[in-house]
Amino acid sequence: MKGCQRRSGRRGIVVGSLILSQGLLVAGVCEAVEQEGAVDTVASDRGTLPAVTVNTTKPIDEVGYQPRRASVATRTDTPLIDVPQAVNVVTQQSISDRASDSLADALSAVPGVRMGNTLAGTLDAIVKRGFGDNRDNSILRDGMQSVQPRNFTPTTERIEVLKGPASMLYGIQDPGGIINVVTKKPQLEAARSVSGFGSSYGGGGAQIDLTGPIGSSGLAYRFIADHRRTDYWRDFGETRQDVIAPSIAWYGRDTTVLLAYEHMSYAVPFDRGTIIDTRTGNPVAIPNKERLDERYNVSAGRSDALNLRVDHKLDSNWTVHAGYGFNRTYYNDWQARVMSANFNTGVLTRRVDATQNGTQTTHNLTLNLEGKVQIAGLQNDVLAGVDYMRNYRVLADLYRGRNNTGFNLYAPVYGLLPQISTLSPADSDQTDKLISRGAFIQDAVHLGDRWIVLGGLRYESFSEMTGKGRPFVVGANVNASKVVPRAGVVFKIDPKWSLYASYSESFRPNTSIAQPIGELPPEQAQAWEIGSKYVANNLTATLALFDIRKRNIQTTETIGGINYTRNAGRARSRGVELEVNGKLSDTWSAIGSYAYTEARYQDDPKLAGNPLPNAPKHEAALYLTHDFGMIGTAPVSGRLRAGAGGRVFSTLPVSDGTGKVYHMPWGRVADAFIAWDSRIVGQNIAWQFNAKNIFNSTYYTSSCCTGTPFVTIGPSREFILSARVDF
Repeated sequence: MKGCQRRSGRRGIVVGSLILSQGLLVAGVCEAVEQEGAVDTVASDRGTLPAVTVNTTKPIDEVGYQPRRASVATRTDTPLIDVPQAVNVVTQQSISDRASDSLADALSAVPGVRMGNTLAGTLDAIVKRGFGDNRDNSILRDGMQSVQPRNFTPTTERIEVLKGPASMLYGIQDPGGIINVVTKKPQLEAARSVSGFGSSYGGGGAQIDLTGPIGSSGLAYRFIADHRRTDYWRDFGETRQDVIAPSIAWYGRDTTVLLAYEHMSYAVPFDRGTIIDTRTGNPVAIPNKERLDERYNVSAGRSDALNLRVDHKLDSNWTVHAGYGFNRTYYNDWQARVMSANFNTGVLTRRVDATQNGTQTTHNLTLNLEGKVQIAGLQNDVLAGVDYMRNYRVLADLYRGRNNTGFNLYAPVYGLLPQISTLSPADSDQTDKLISRGAFIQDAVHLGDRWIVLGGLRYESFSEMTGKGRPFVVGANVNASKVVPRAGVVFKIDPKWSLYASYSESFRPNTSIAQPIGELPPEQAQAWEIGSKYVANNLTATLALFDIRKRNIQTTETIGGINYTRNAGRARSRGVELEVNGKLSDTWSAIGSYAYTEARYQDDPKLAGNPLPNAPKHEAALYLTHDFGMIGTAPVSGRLRAGAGGRVFSTLPVSDGTGKVYHMPWGRVADAFIAWDSRIVGQNIAWQFNAKNIFNSTYYTSSCCTGTPFVTIGPSREFILSARVDF
């Protein structure tokens, strides 16, 4: 441990043998932080485990925009260069500089990742390499399944994205990848801040973040409270969100225990966006701020999340990790829903719909054993464990109104469609009950200093029941199991540069609340990936080429105004991704990415050859930041930084569910910020000004719905001024 002794000039926390909720071994901590000189250790003369001081201003596995390590790809803390799959990390600095306000916004510069069908802006929905949707089980919080409608909250520290199939590690998944939102943890040195912001849309918010020790025995707390209320950028509506998140942790000699709770209440516009004029194939020719619904189009609810983790070091080589996660969300929504349009006259046919008393609850249990074993002189990084998940969703009361033609999209008059509808017994009590159980083992064998061979197997068993109606009608009741493999190899050209190749599979049940057409066998996929990674002192780069083939795809088809579910044969996604993050010099930093994704349906009578929805072929992003260093003199001085950049993506394919595809125009968005970490009369105050969508361009982020296709419009220009006071 003596080689890990360095002095940090900034705030730190003292941690025992395990760090944070992932239960990292101290030896792994030292390896990560030696590169940045952020550790201070004091060894005992009696040979006891030394204390470790770790920089608390950012996670130990990242510096600025540059990530170095992640846990999402192996369920253990692993250097990115040792992982035989693409892993993208959105760092704390990136989130802060770009003033991200949603999960999709935070991930917008990650190659191959796009916003999907968000159910009118009410749910997180992320498409990875052409695959994914809302409620696809691909979003985790601290490694546990999440059913929160909005997973990007003020507790978010960083975001990890594993590309490609992840079923061997996490069970039922789509093949595009998974997203792990890593939250802020209690620290053993006191730190307190109050912050606030204002938006040019109108409104703003405030937050308090407190952390520090409780006594001197390794106990620490954190308390985050946040309130924000801003006007919606379109004609009417507002977004409200309140978060209270207390957590407590104990960092002992051999054991770390973390208990975290988060409560969120929210109300957001239920906004499907605009519709496509089927005569032209373009969005209808009305202002982009014009809404086609009513002021009561709102989704409001609350969510609660509880996360308990225990990490215990058995000896110098073996650590056991146990976790329990509980997540529950409850919501109600109302909408004036567009059913059809006459584009010659502008008359819309609308009706009032509502979902009331919708709930979704998940319980997660995980237990795994991590160890380092020498076999025949070779190091084996072994992980074995079991998982259990119970995910129940019930939409209790569904209301349906009568069709109304009193709205003209070319001359809108609101308030003529009353918020009155009738309970629909046939549509109510929509239920999806999923239980999955899995056992897995994984081994990474180090063949000398250059080769790593990784292999793993998972046995996954699930049962799922879906249905709806009063009286209740079962739509599907499925029980199945499968063995899911994973394999990969890494060759290190030198300690900073590696080549890799991998094979992985995914597995997901096919069930539907809507009426199915024929049998719905499970979705399955196989993926190959080759690539290269470069991780230097200041820069991390990844190049990946992939080929994913999926069969038994579930899709929705509208026949006679009724939604049916059927299989759509096969789909294939292949492409290339490039990402570079970190420092270009002492004063310049960059976030850069490019993705080419060719994702299409295959051998389906209606959809064959069509692109998968919400998957543009080309997307790229580049953001540059300059550090001007310290400016000013006492009593007013501080560090000045500024950055600008943008992202661009090619035509967005939109389907109406009948086989016809529309293509939205290219999208271009430019952003900029300036930040001043000031010291004014002895007080630390961080100021930041962000300009988002500087040129106020109109662009489209995603599509949804069969029948009348809707497209979601990206937000207009916004200016944000924020400040944070540390005390």
